[in-house]
Amino acid sequence: MATLKEAILKQIVPDEVVSLTKDIVRIPSYTADETEVARFLHAYFQKQGFESELQEVDPGRFQTIARLRGTGGGKSLMLNGHIDIDPIPSGWVRDPWTPTIEGDRFYGAGVYNMKGGVAAMIMGAVAARRAGRLQGDVIVACVDGELQGGVGTVHMLKKGMRADMAVVPEPYSTKHIITKHTGVMELAVHVLGRSVHISRMEQGINAIAKAARVVQALETVKLTGQPDPDLPGLPRLNVGTIVGGRGRELELRGANIVIILDIRFPASVTPDSALADVRRALDGAAAADKDLKYEIEFPIRPERRQFREVMLPLSVPASEPIVQILKANVIAIVGEEPTVGAHSPQSYAGNDTSHLWGAGIPCCLYGPAGGYDEGRSDRWTSIEQIVACARVFGATIADICA
Repeated sequence: MATLKEAILKQIVPDEVVSLTKDIVRIPSYTADETEVARFLHAYFQKQGFESELQEVDPGRFQTIARLRGTGGGKSLMLNGHIDIDPIPSGWVRDPWTPTIEGDRFYGAGVYNMKGGVAAMIMGAVAARRAGRLQGDVIVACVDGELQGGVGTVHMLKKGMRADMAVVPEPYSTKHIITKHTGVMELAVHVLGRSVHISRMEQGINAIAKAARVVQALETVKLTGQPDPDLPGLPRLNVGTIVGGRGRELELRGANIVIILDIRFPASVTPDSALADVRRALDGAAAADKDLKYEIEFPIRPERRQFREVMLPLSVPASEPIVQILKANVIAIVGEEPTVGAHSPQSYAGNDTSHLWGAGIPCCLYGPAGGYDEGRSDRWTSIEQIVACARVFGATIADICA
């Protein structure tokens, strides 16, 4: 007689995994516009026999939290993946909204980050639903706004959702289980000017010129804290966005410049200490220029659709049961032992494990990866890895929730 794990693995059909991936890739779901794909997944889960809830993260903005309820007495597992996707970069040749299969490569908008992983976690859970009853619950969290710092996962946790363990299938490859990553925070620096007619420009303050000095000051910031040998590239700061001449409300009026600063930091740095270091550098620039006025906006206001949550650094012990169970299933299904811990460059990105671990949920990262076409922006994910991850997740459900 087949074991529950064998029964679950038998229910994972590669063509069905690919079909679901195609369905969700066809639906645009840029950050803050995830509702259409959330509604699709809500209907899908209900059809598959799951309990499903549409959670309103922001007014009119929804995410999908599904549950396969067990009979009781078992451990619960959360599979958590974000449904917001990166912007389509220039230079993409194929139609990003028409899924394209070329050999093992699945091309399409957001398949890499991270609809391939979302499809894998869903199909692992669906296979468990078809194979038989579990004792513990399986929670499949299809969350909004990971690219804003994890607003969907933060919302879900505030609503009281918890599990005994969790896996987040970010696109880090079937060769790696990531248990350690950087902290991430973003802040906005408003550089204030004084707008006057060009005939009286000597009486004005050119915010663009002042912003250049602010950027130079930001490039000198040294964050207070000790280096982490596992993440030697930390800390790092980057001025990634400048919006000018639009006022504090980013309107077509006003004379100030908004600079968005991305900060990646190790565990020895806190958001407060990073903010103090930034302010110290800007105060020095302002002291040298009486006309340089600035304001720091932190956290960034929700209406800006920017990164508005802090992702604290993650360091989960490799001895945690979720890590060891996942590792054993990777070895059995993929056929090679994965690395465990920090891995470059993946560990220089933040993700929702930060919030899950902070809420007391042991967790780690494992998901299907791919790459870019040489000389193009078209991004793809390995179909073999998507299916392998679905199988690993199904086997892990059997070990934890049976």
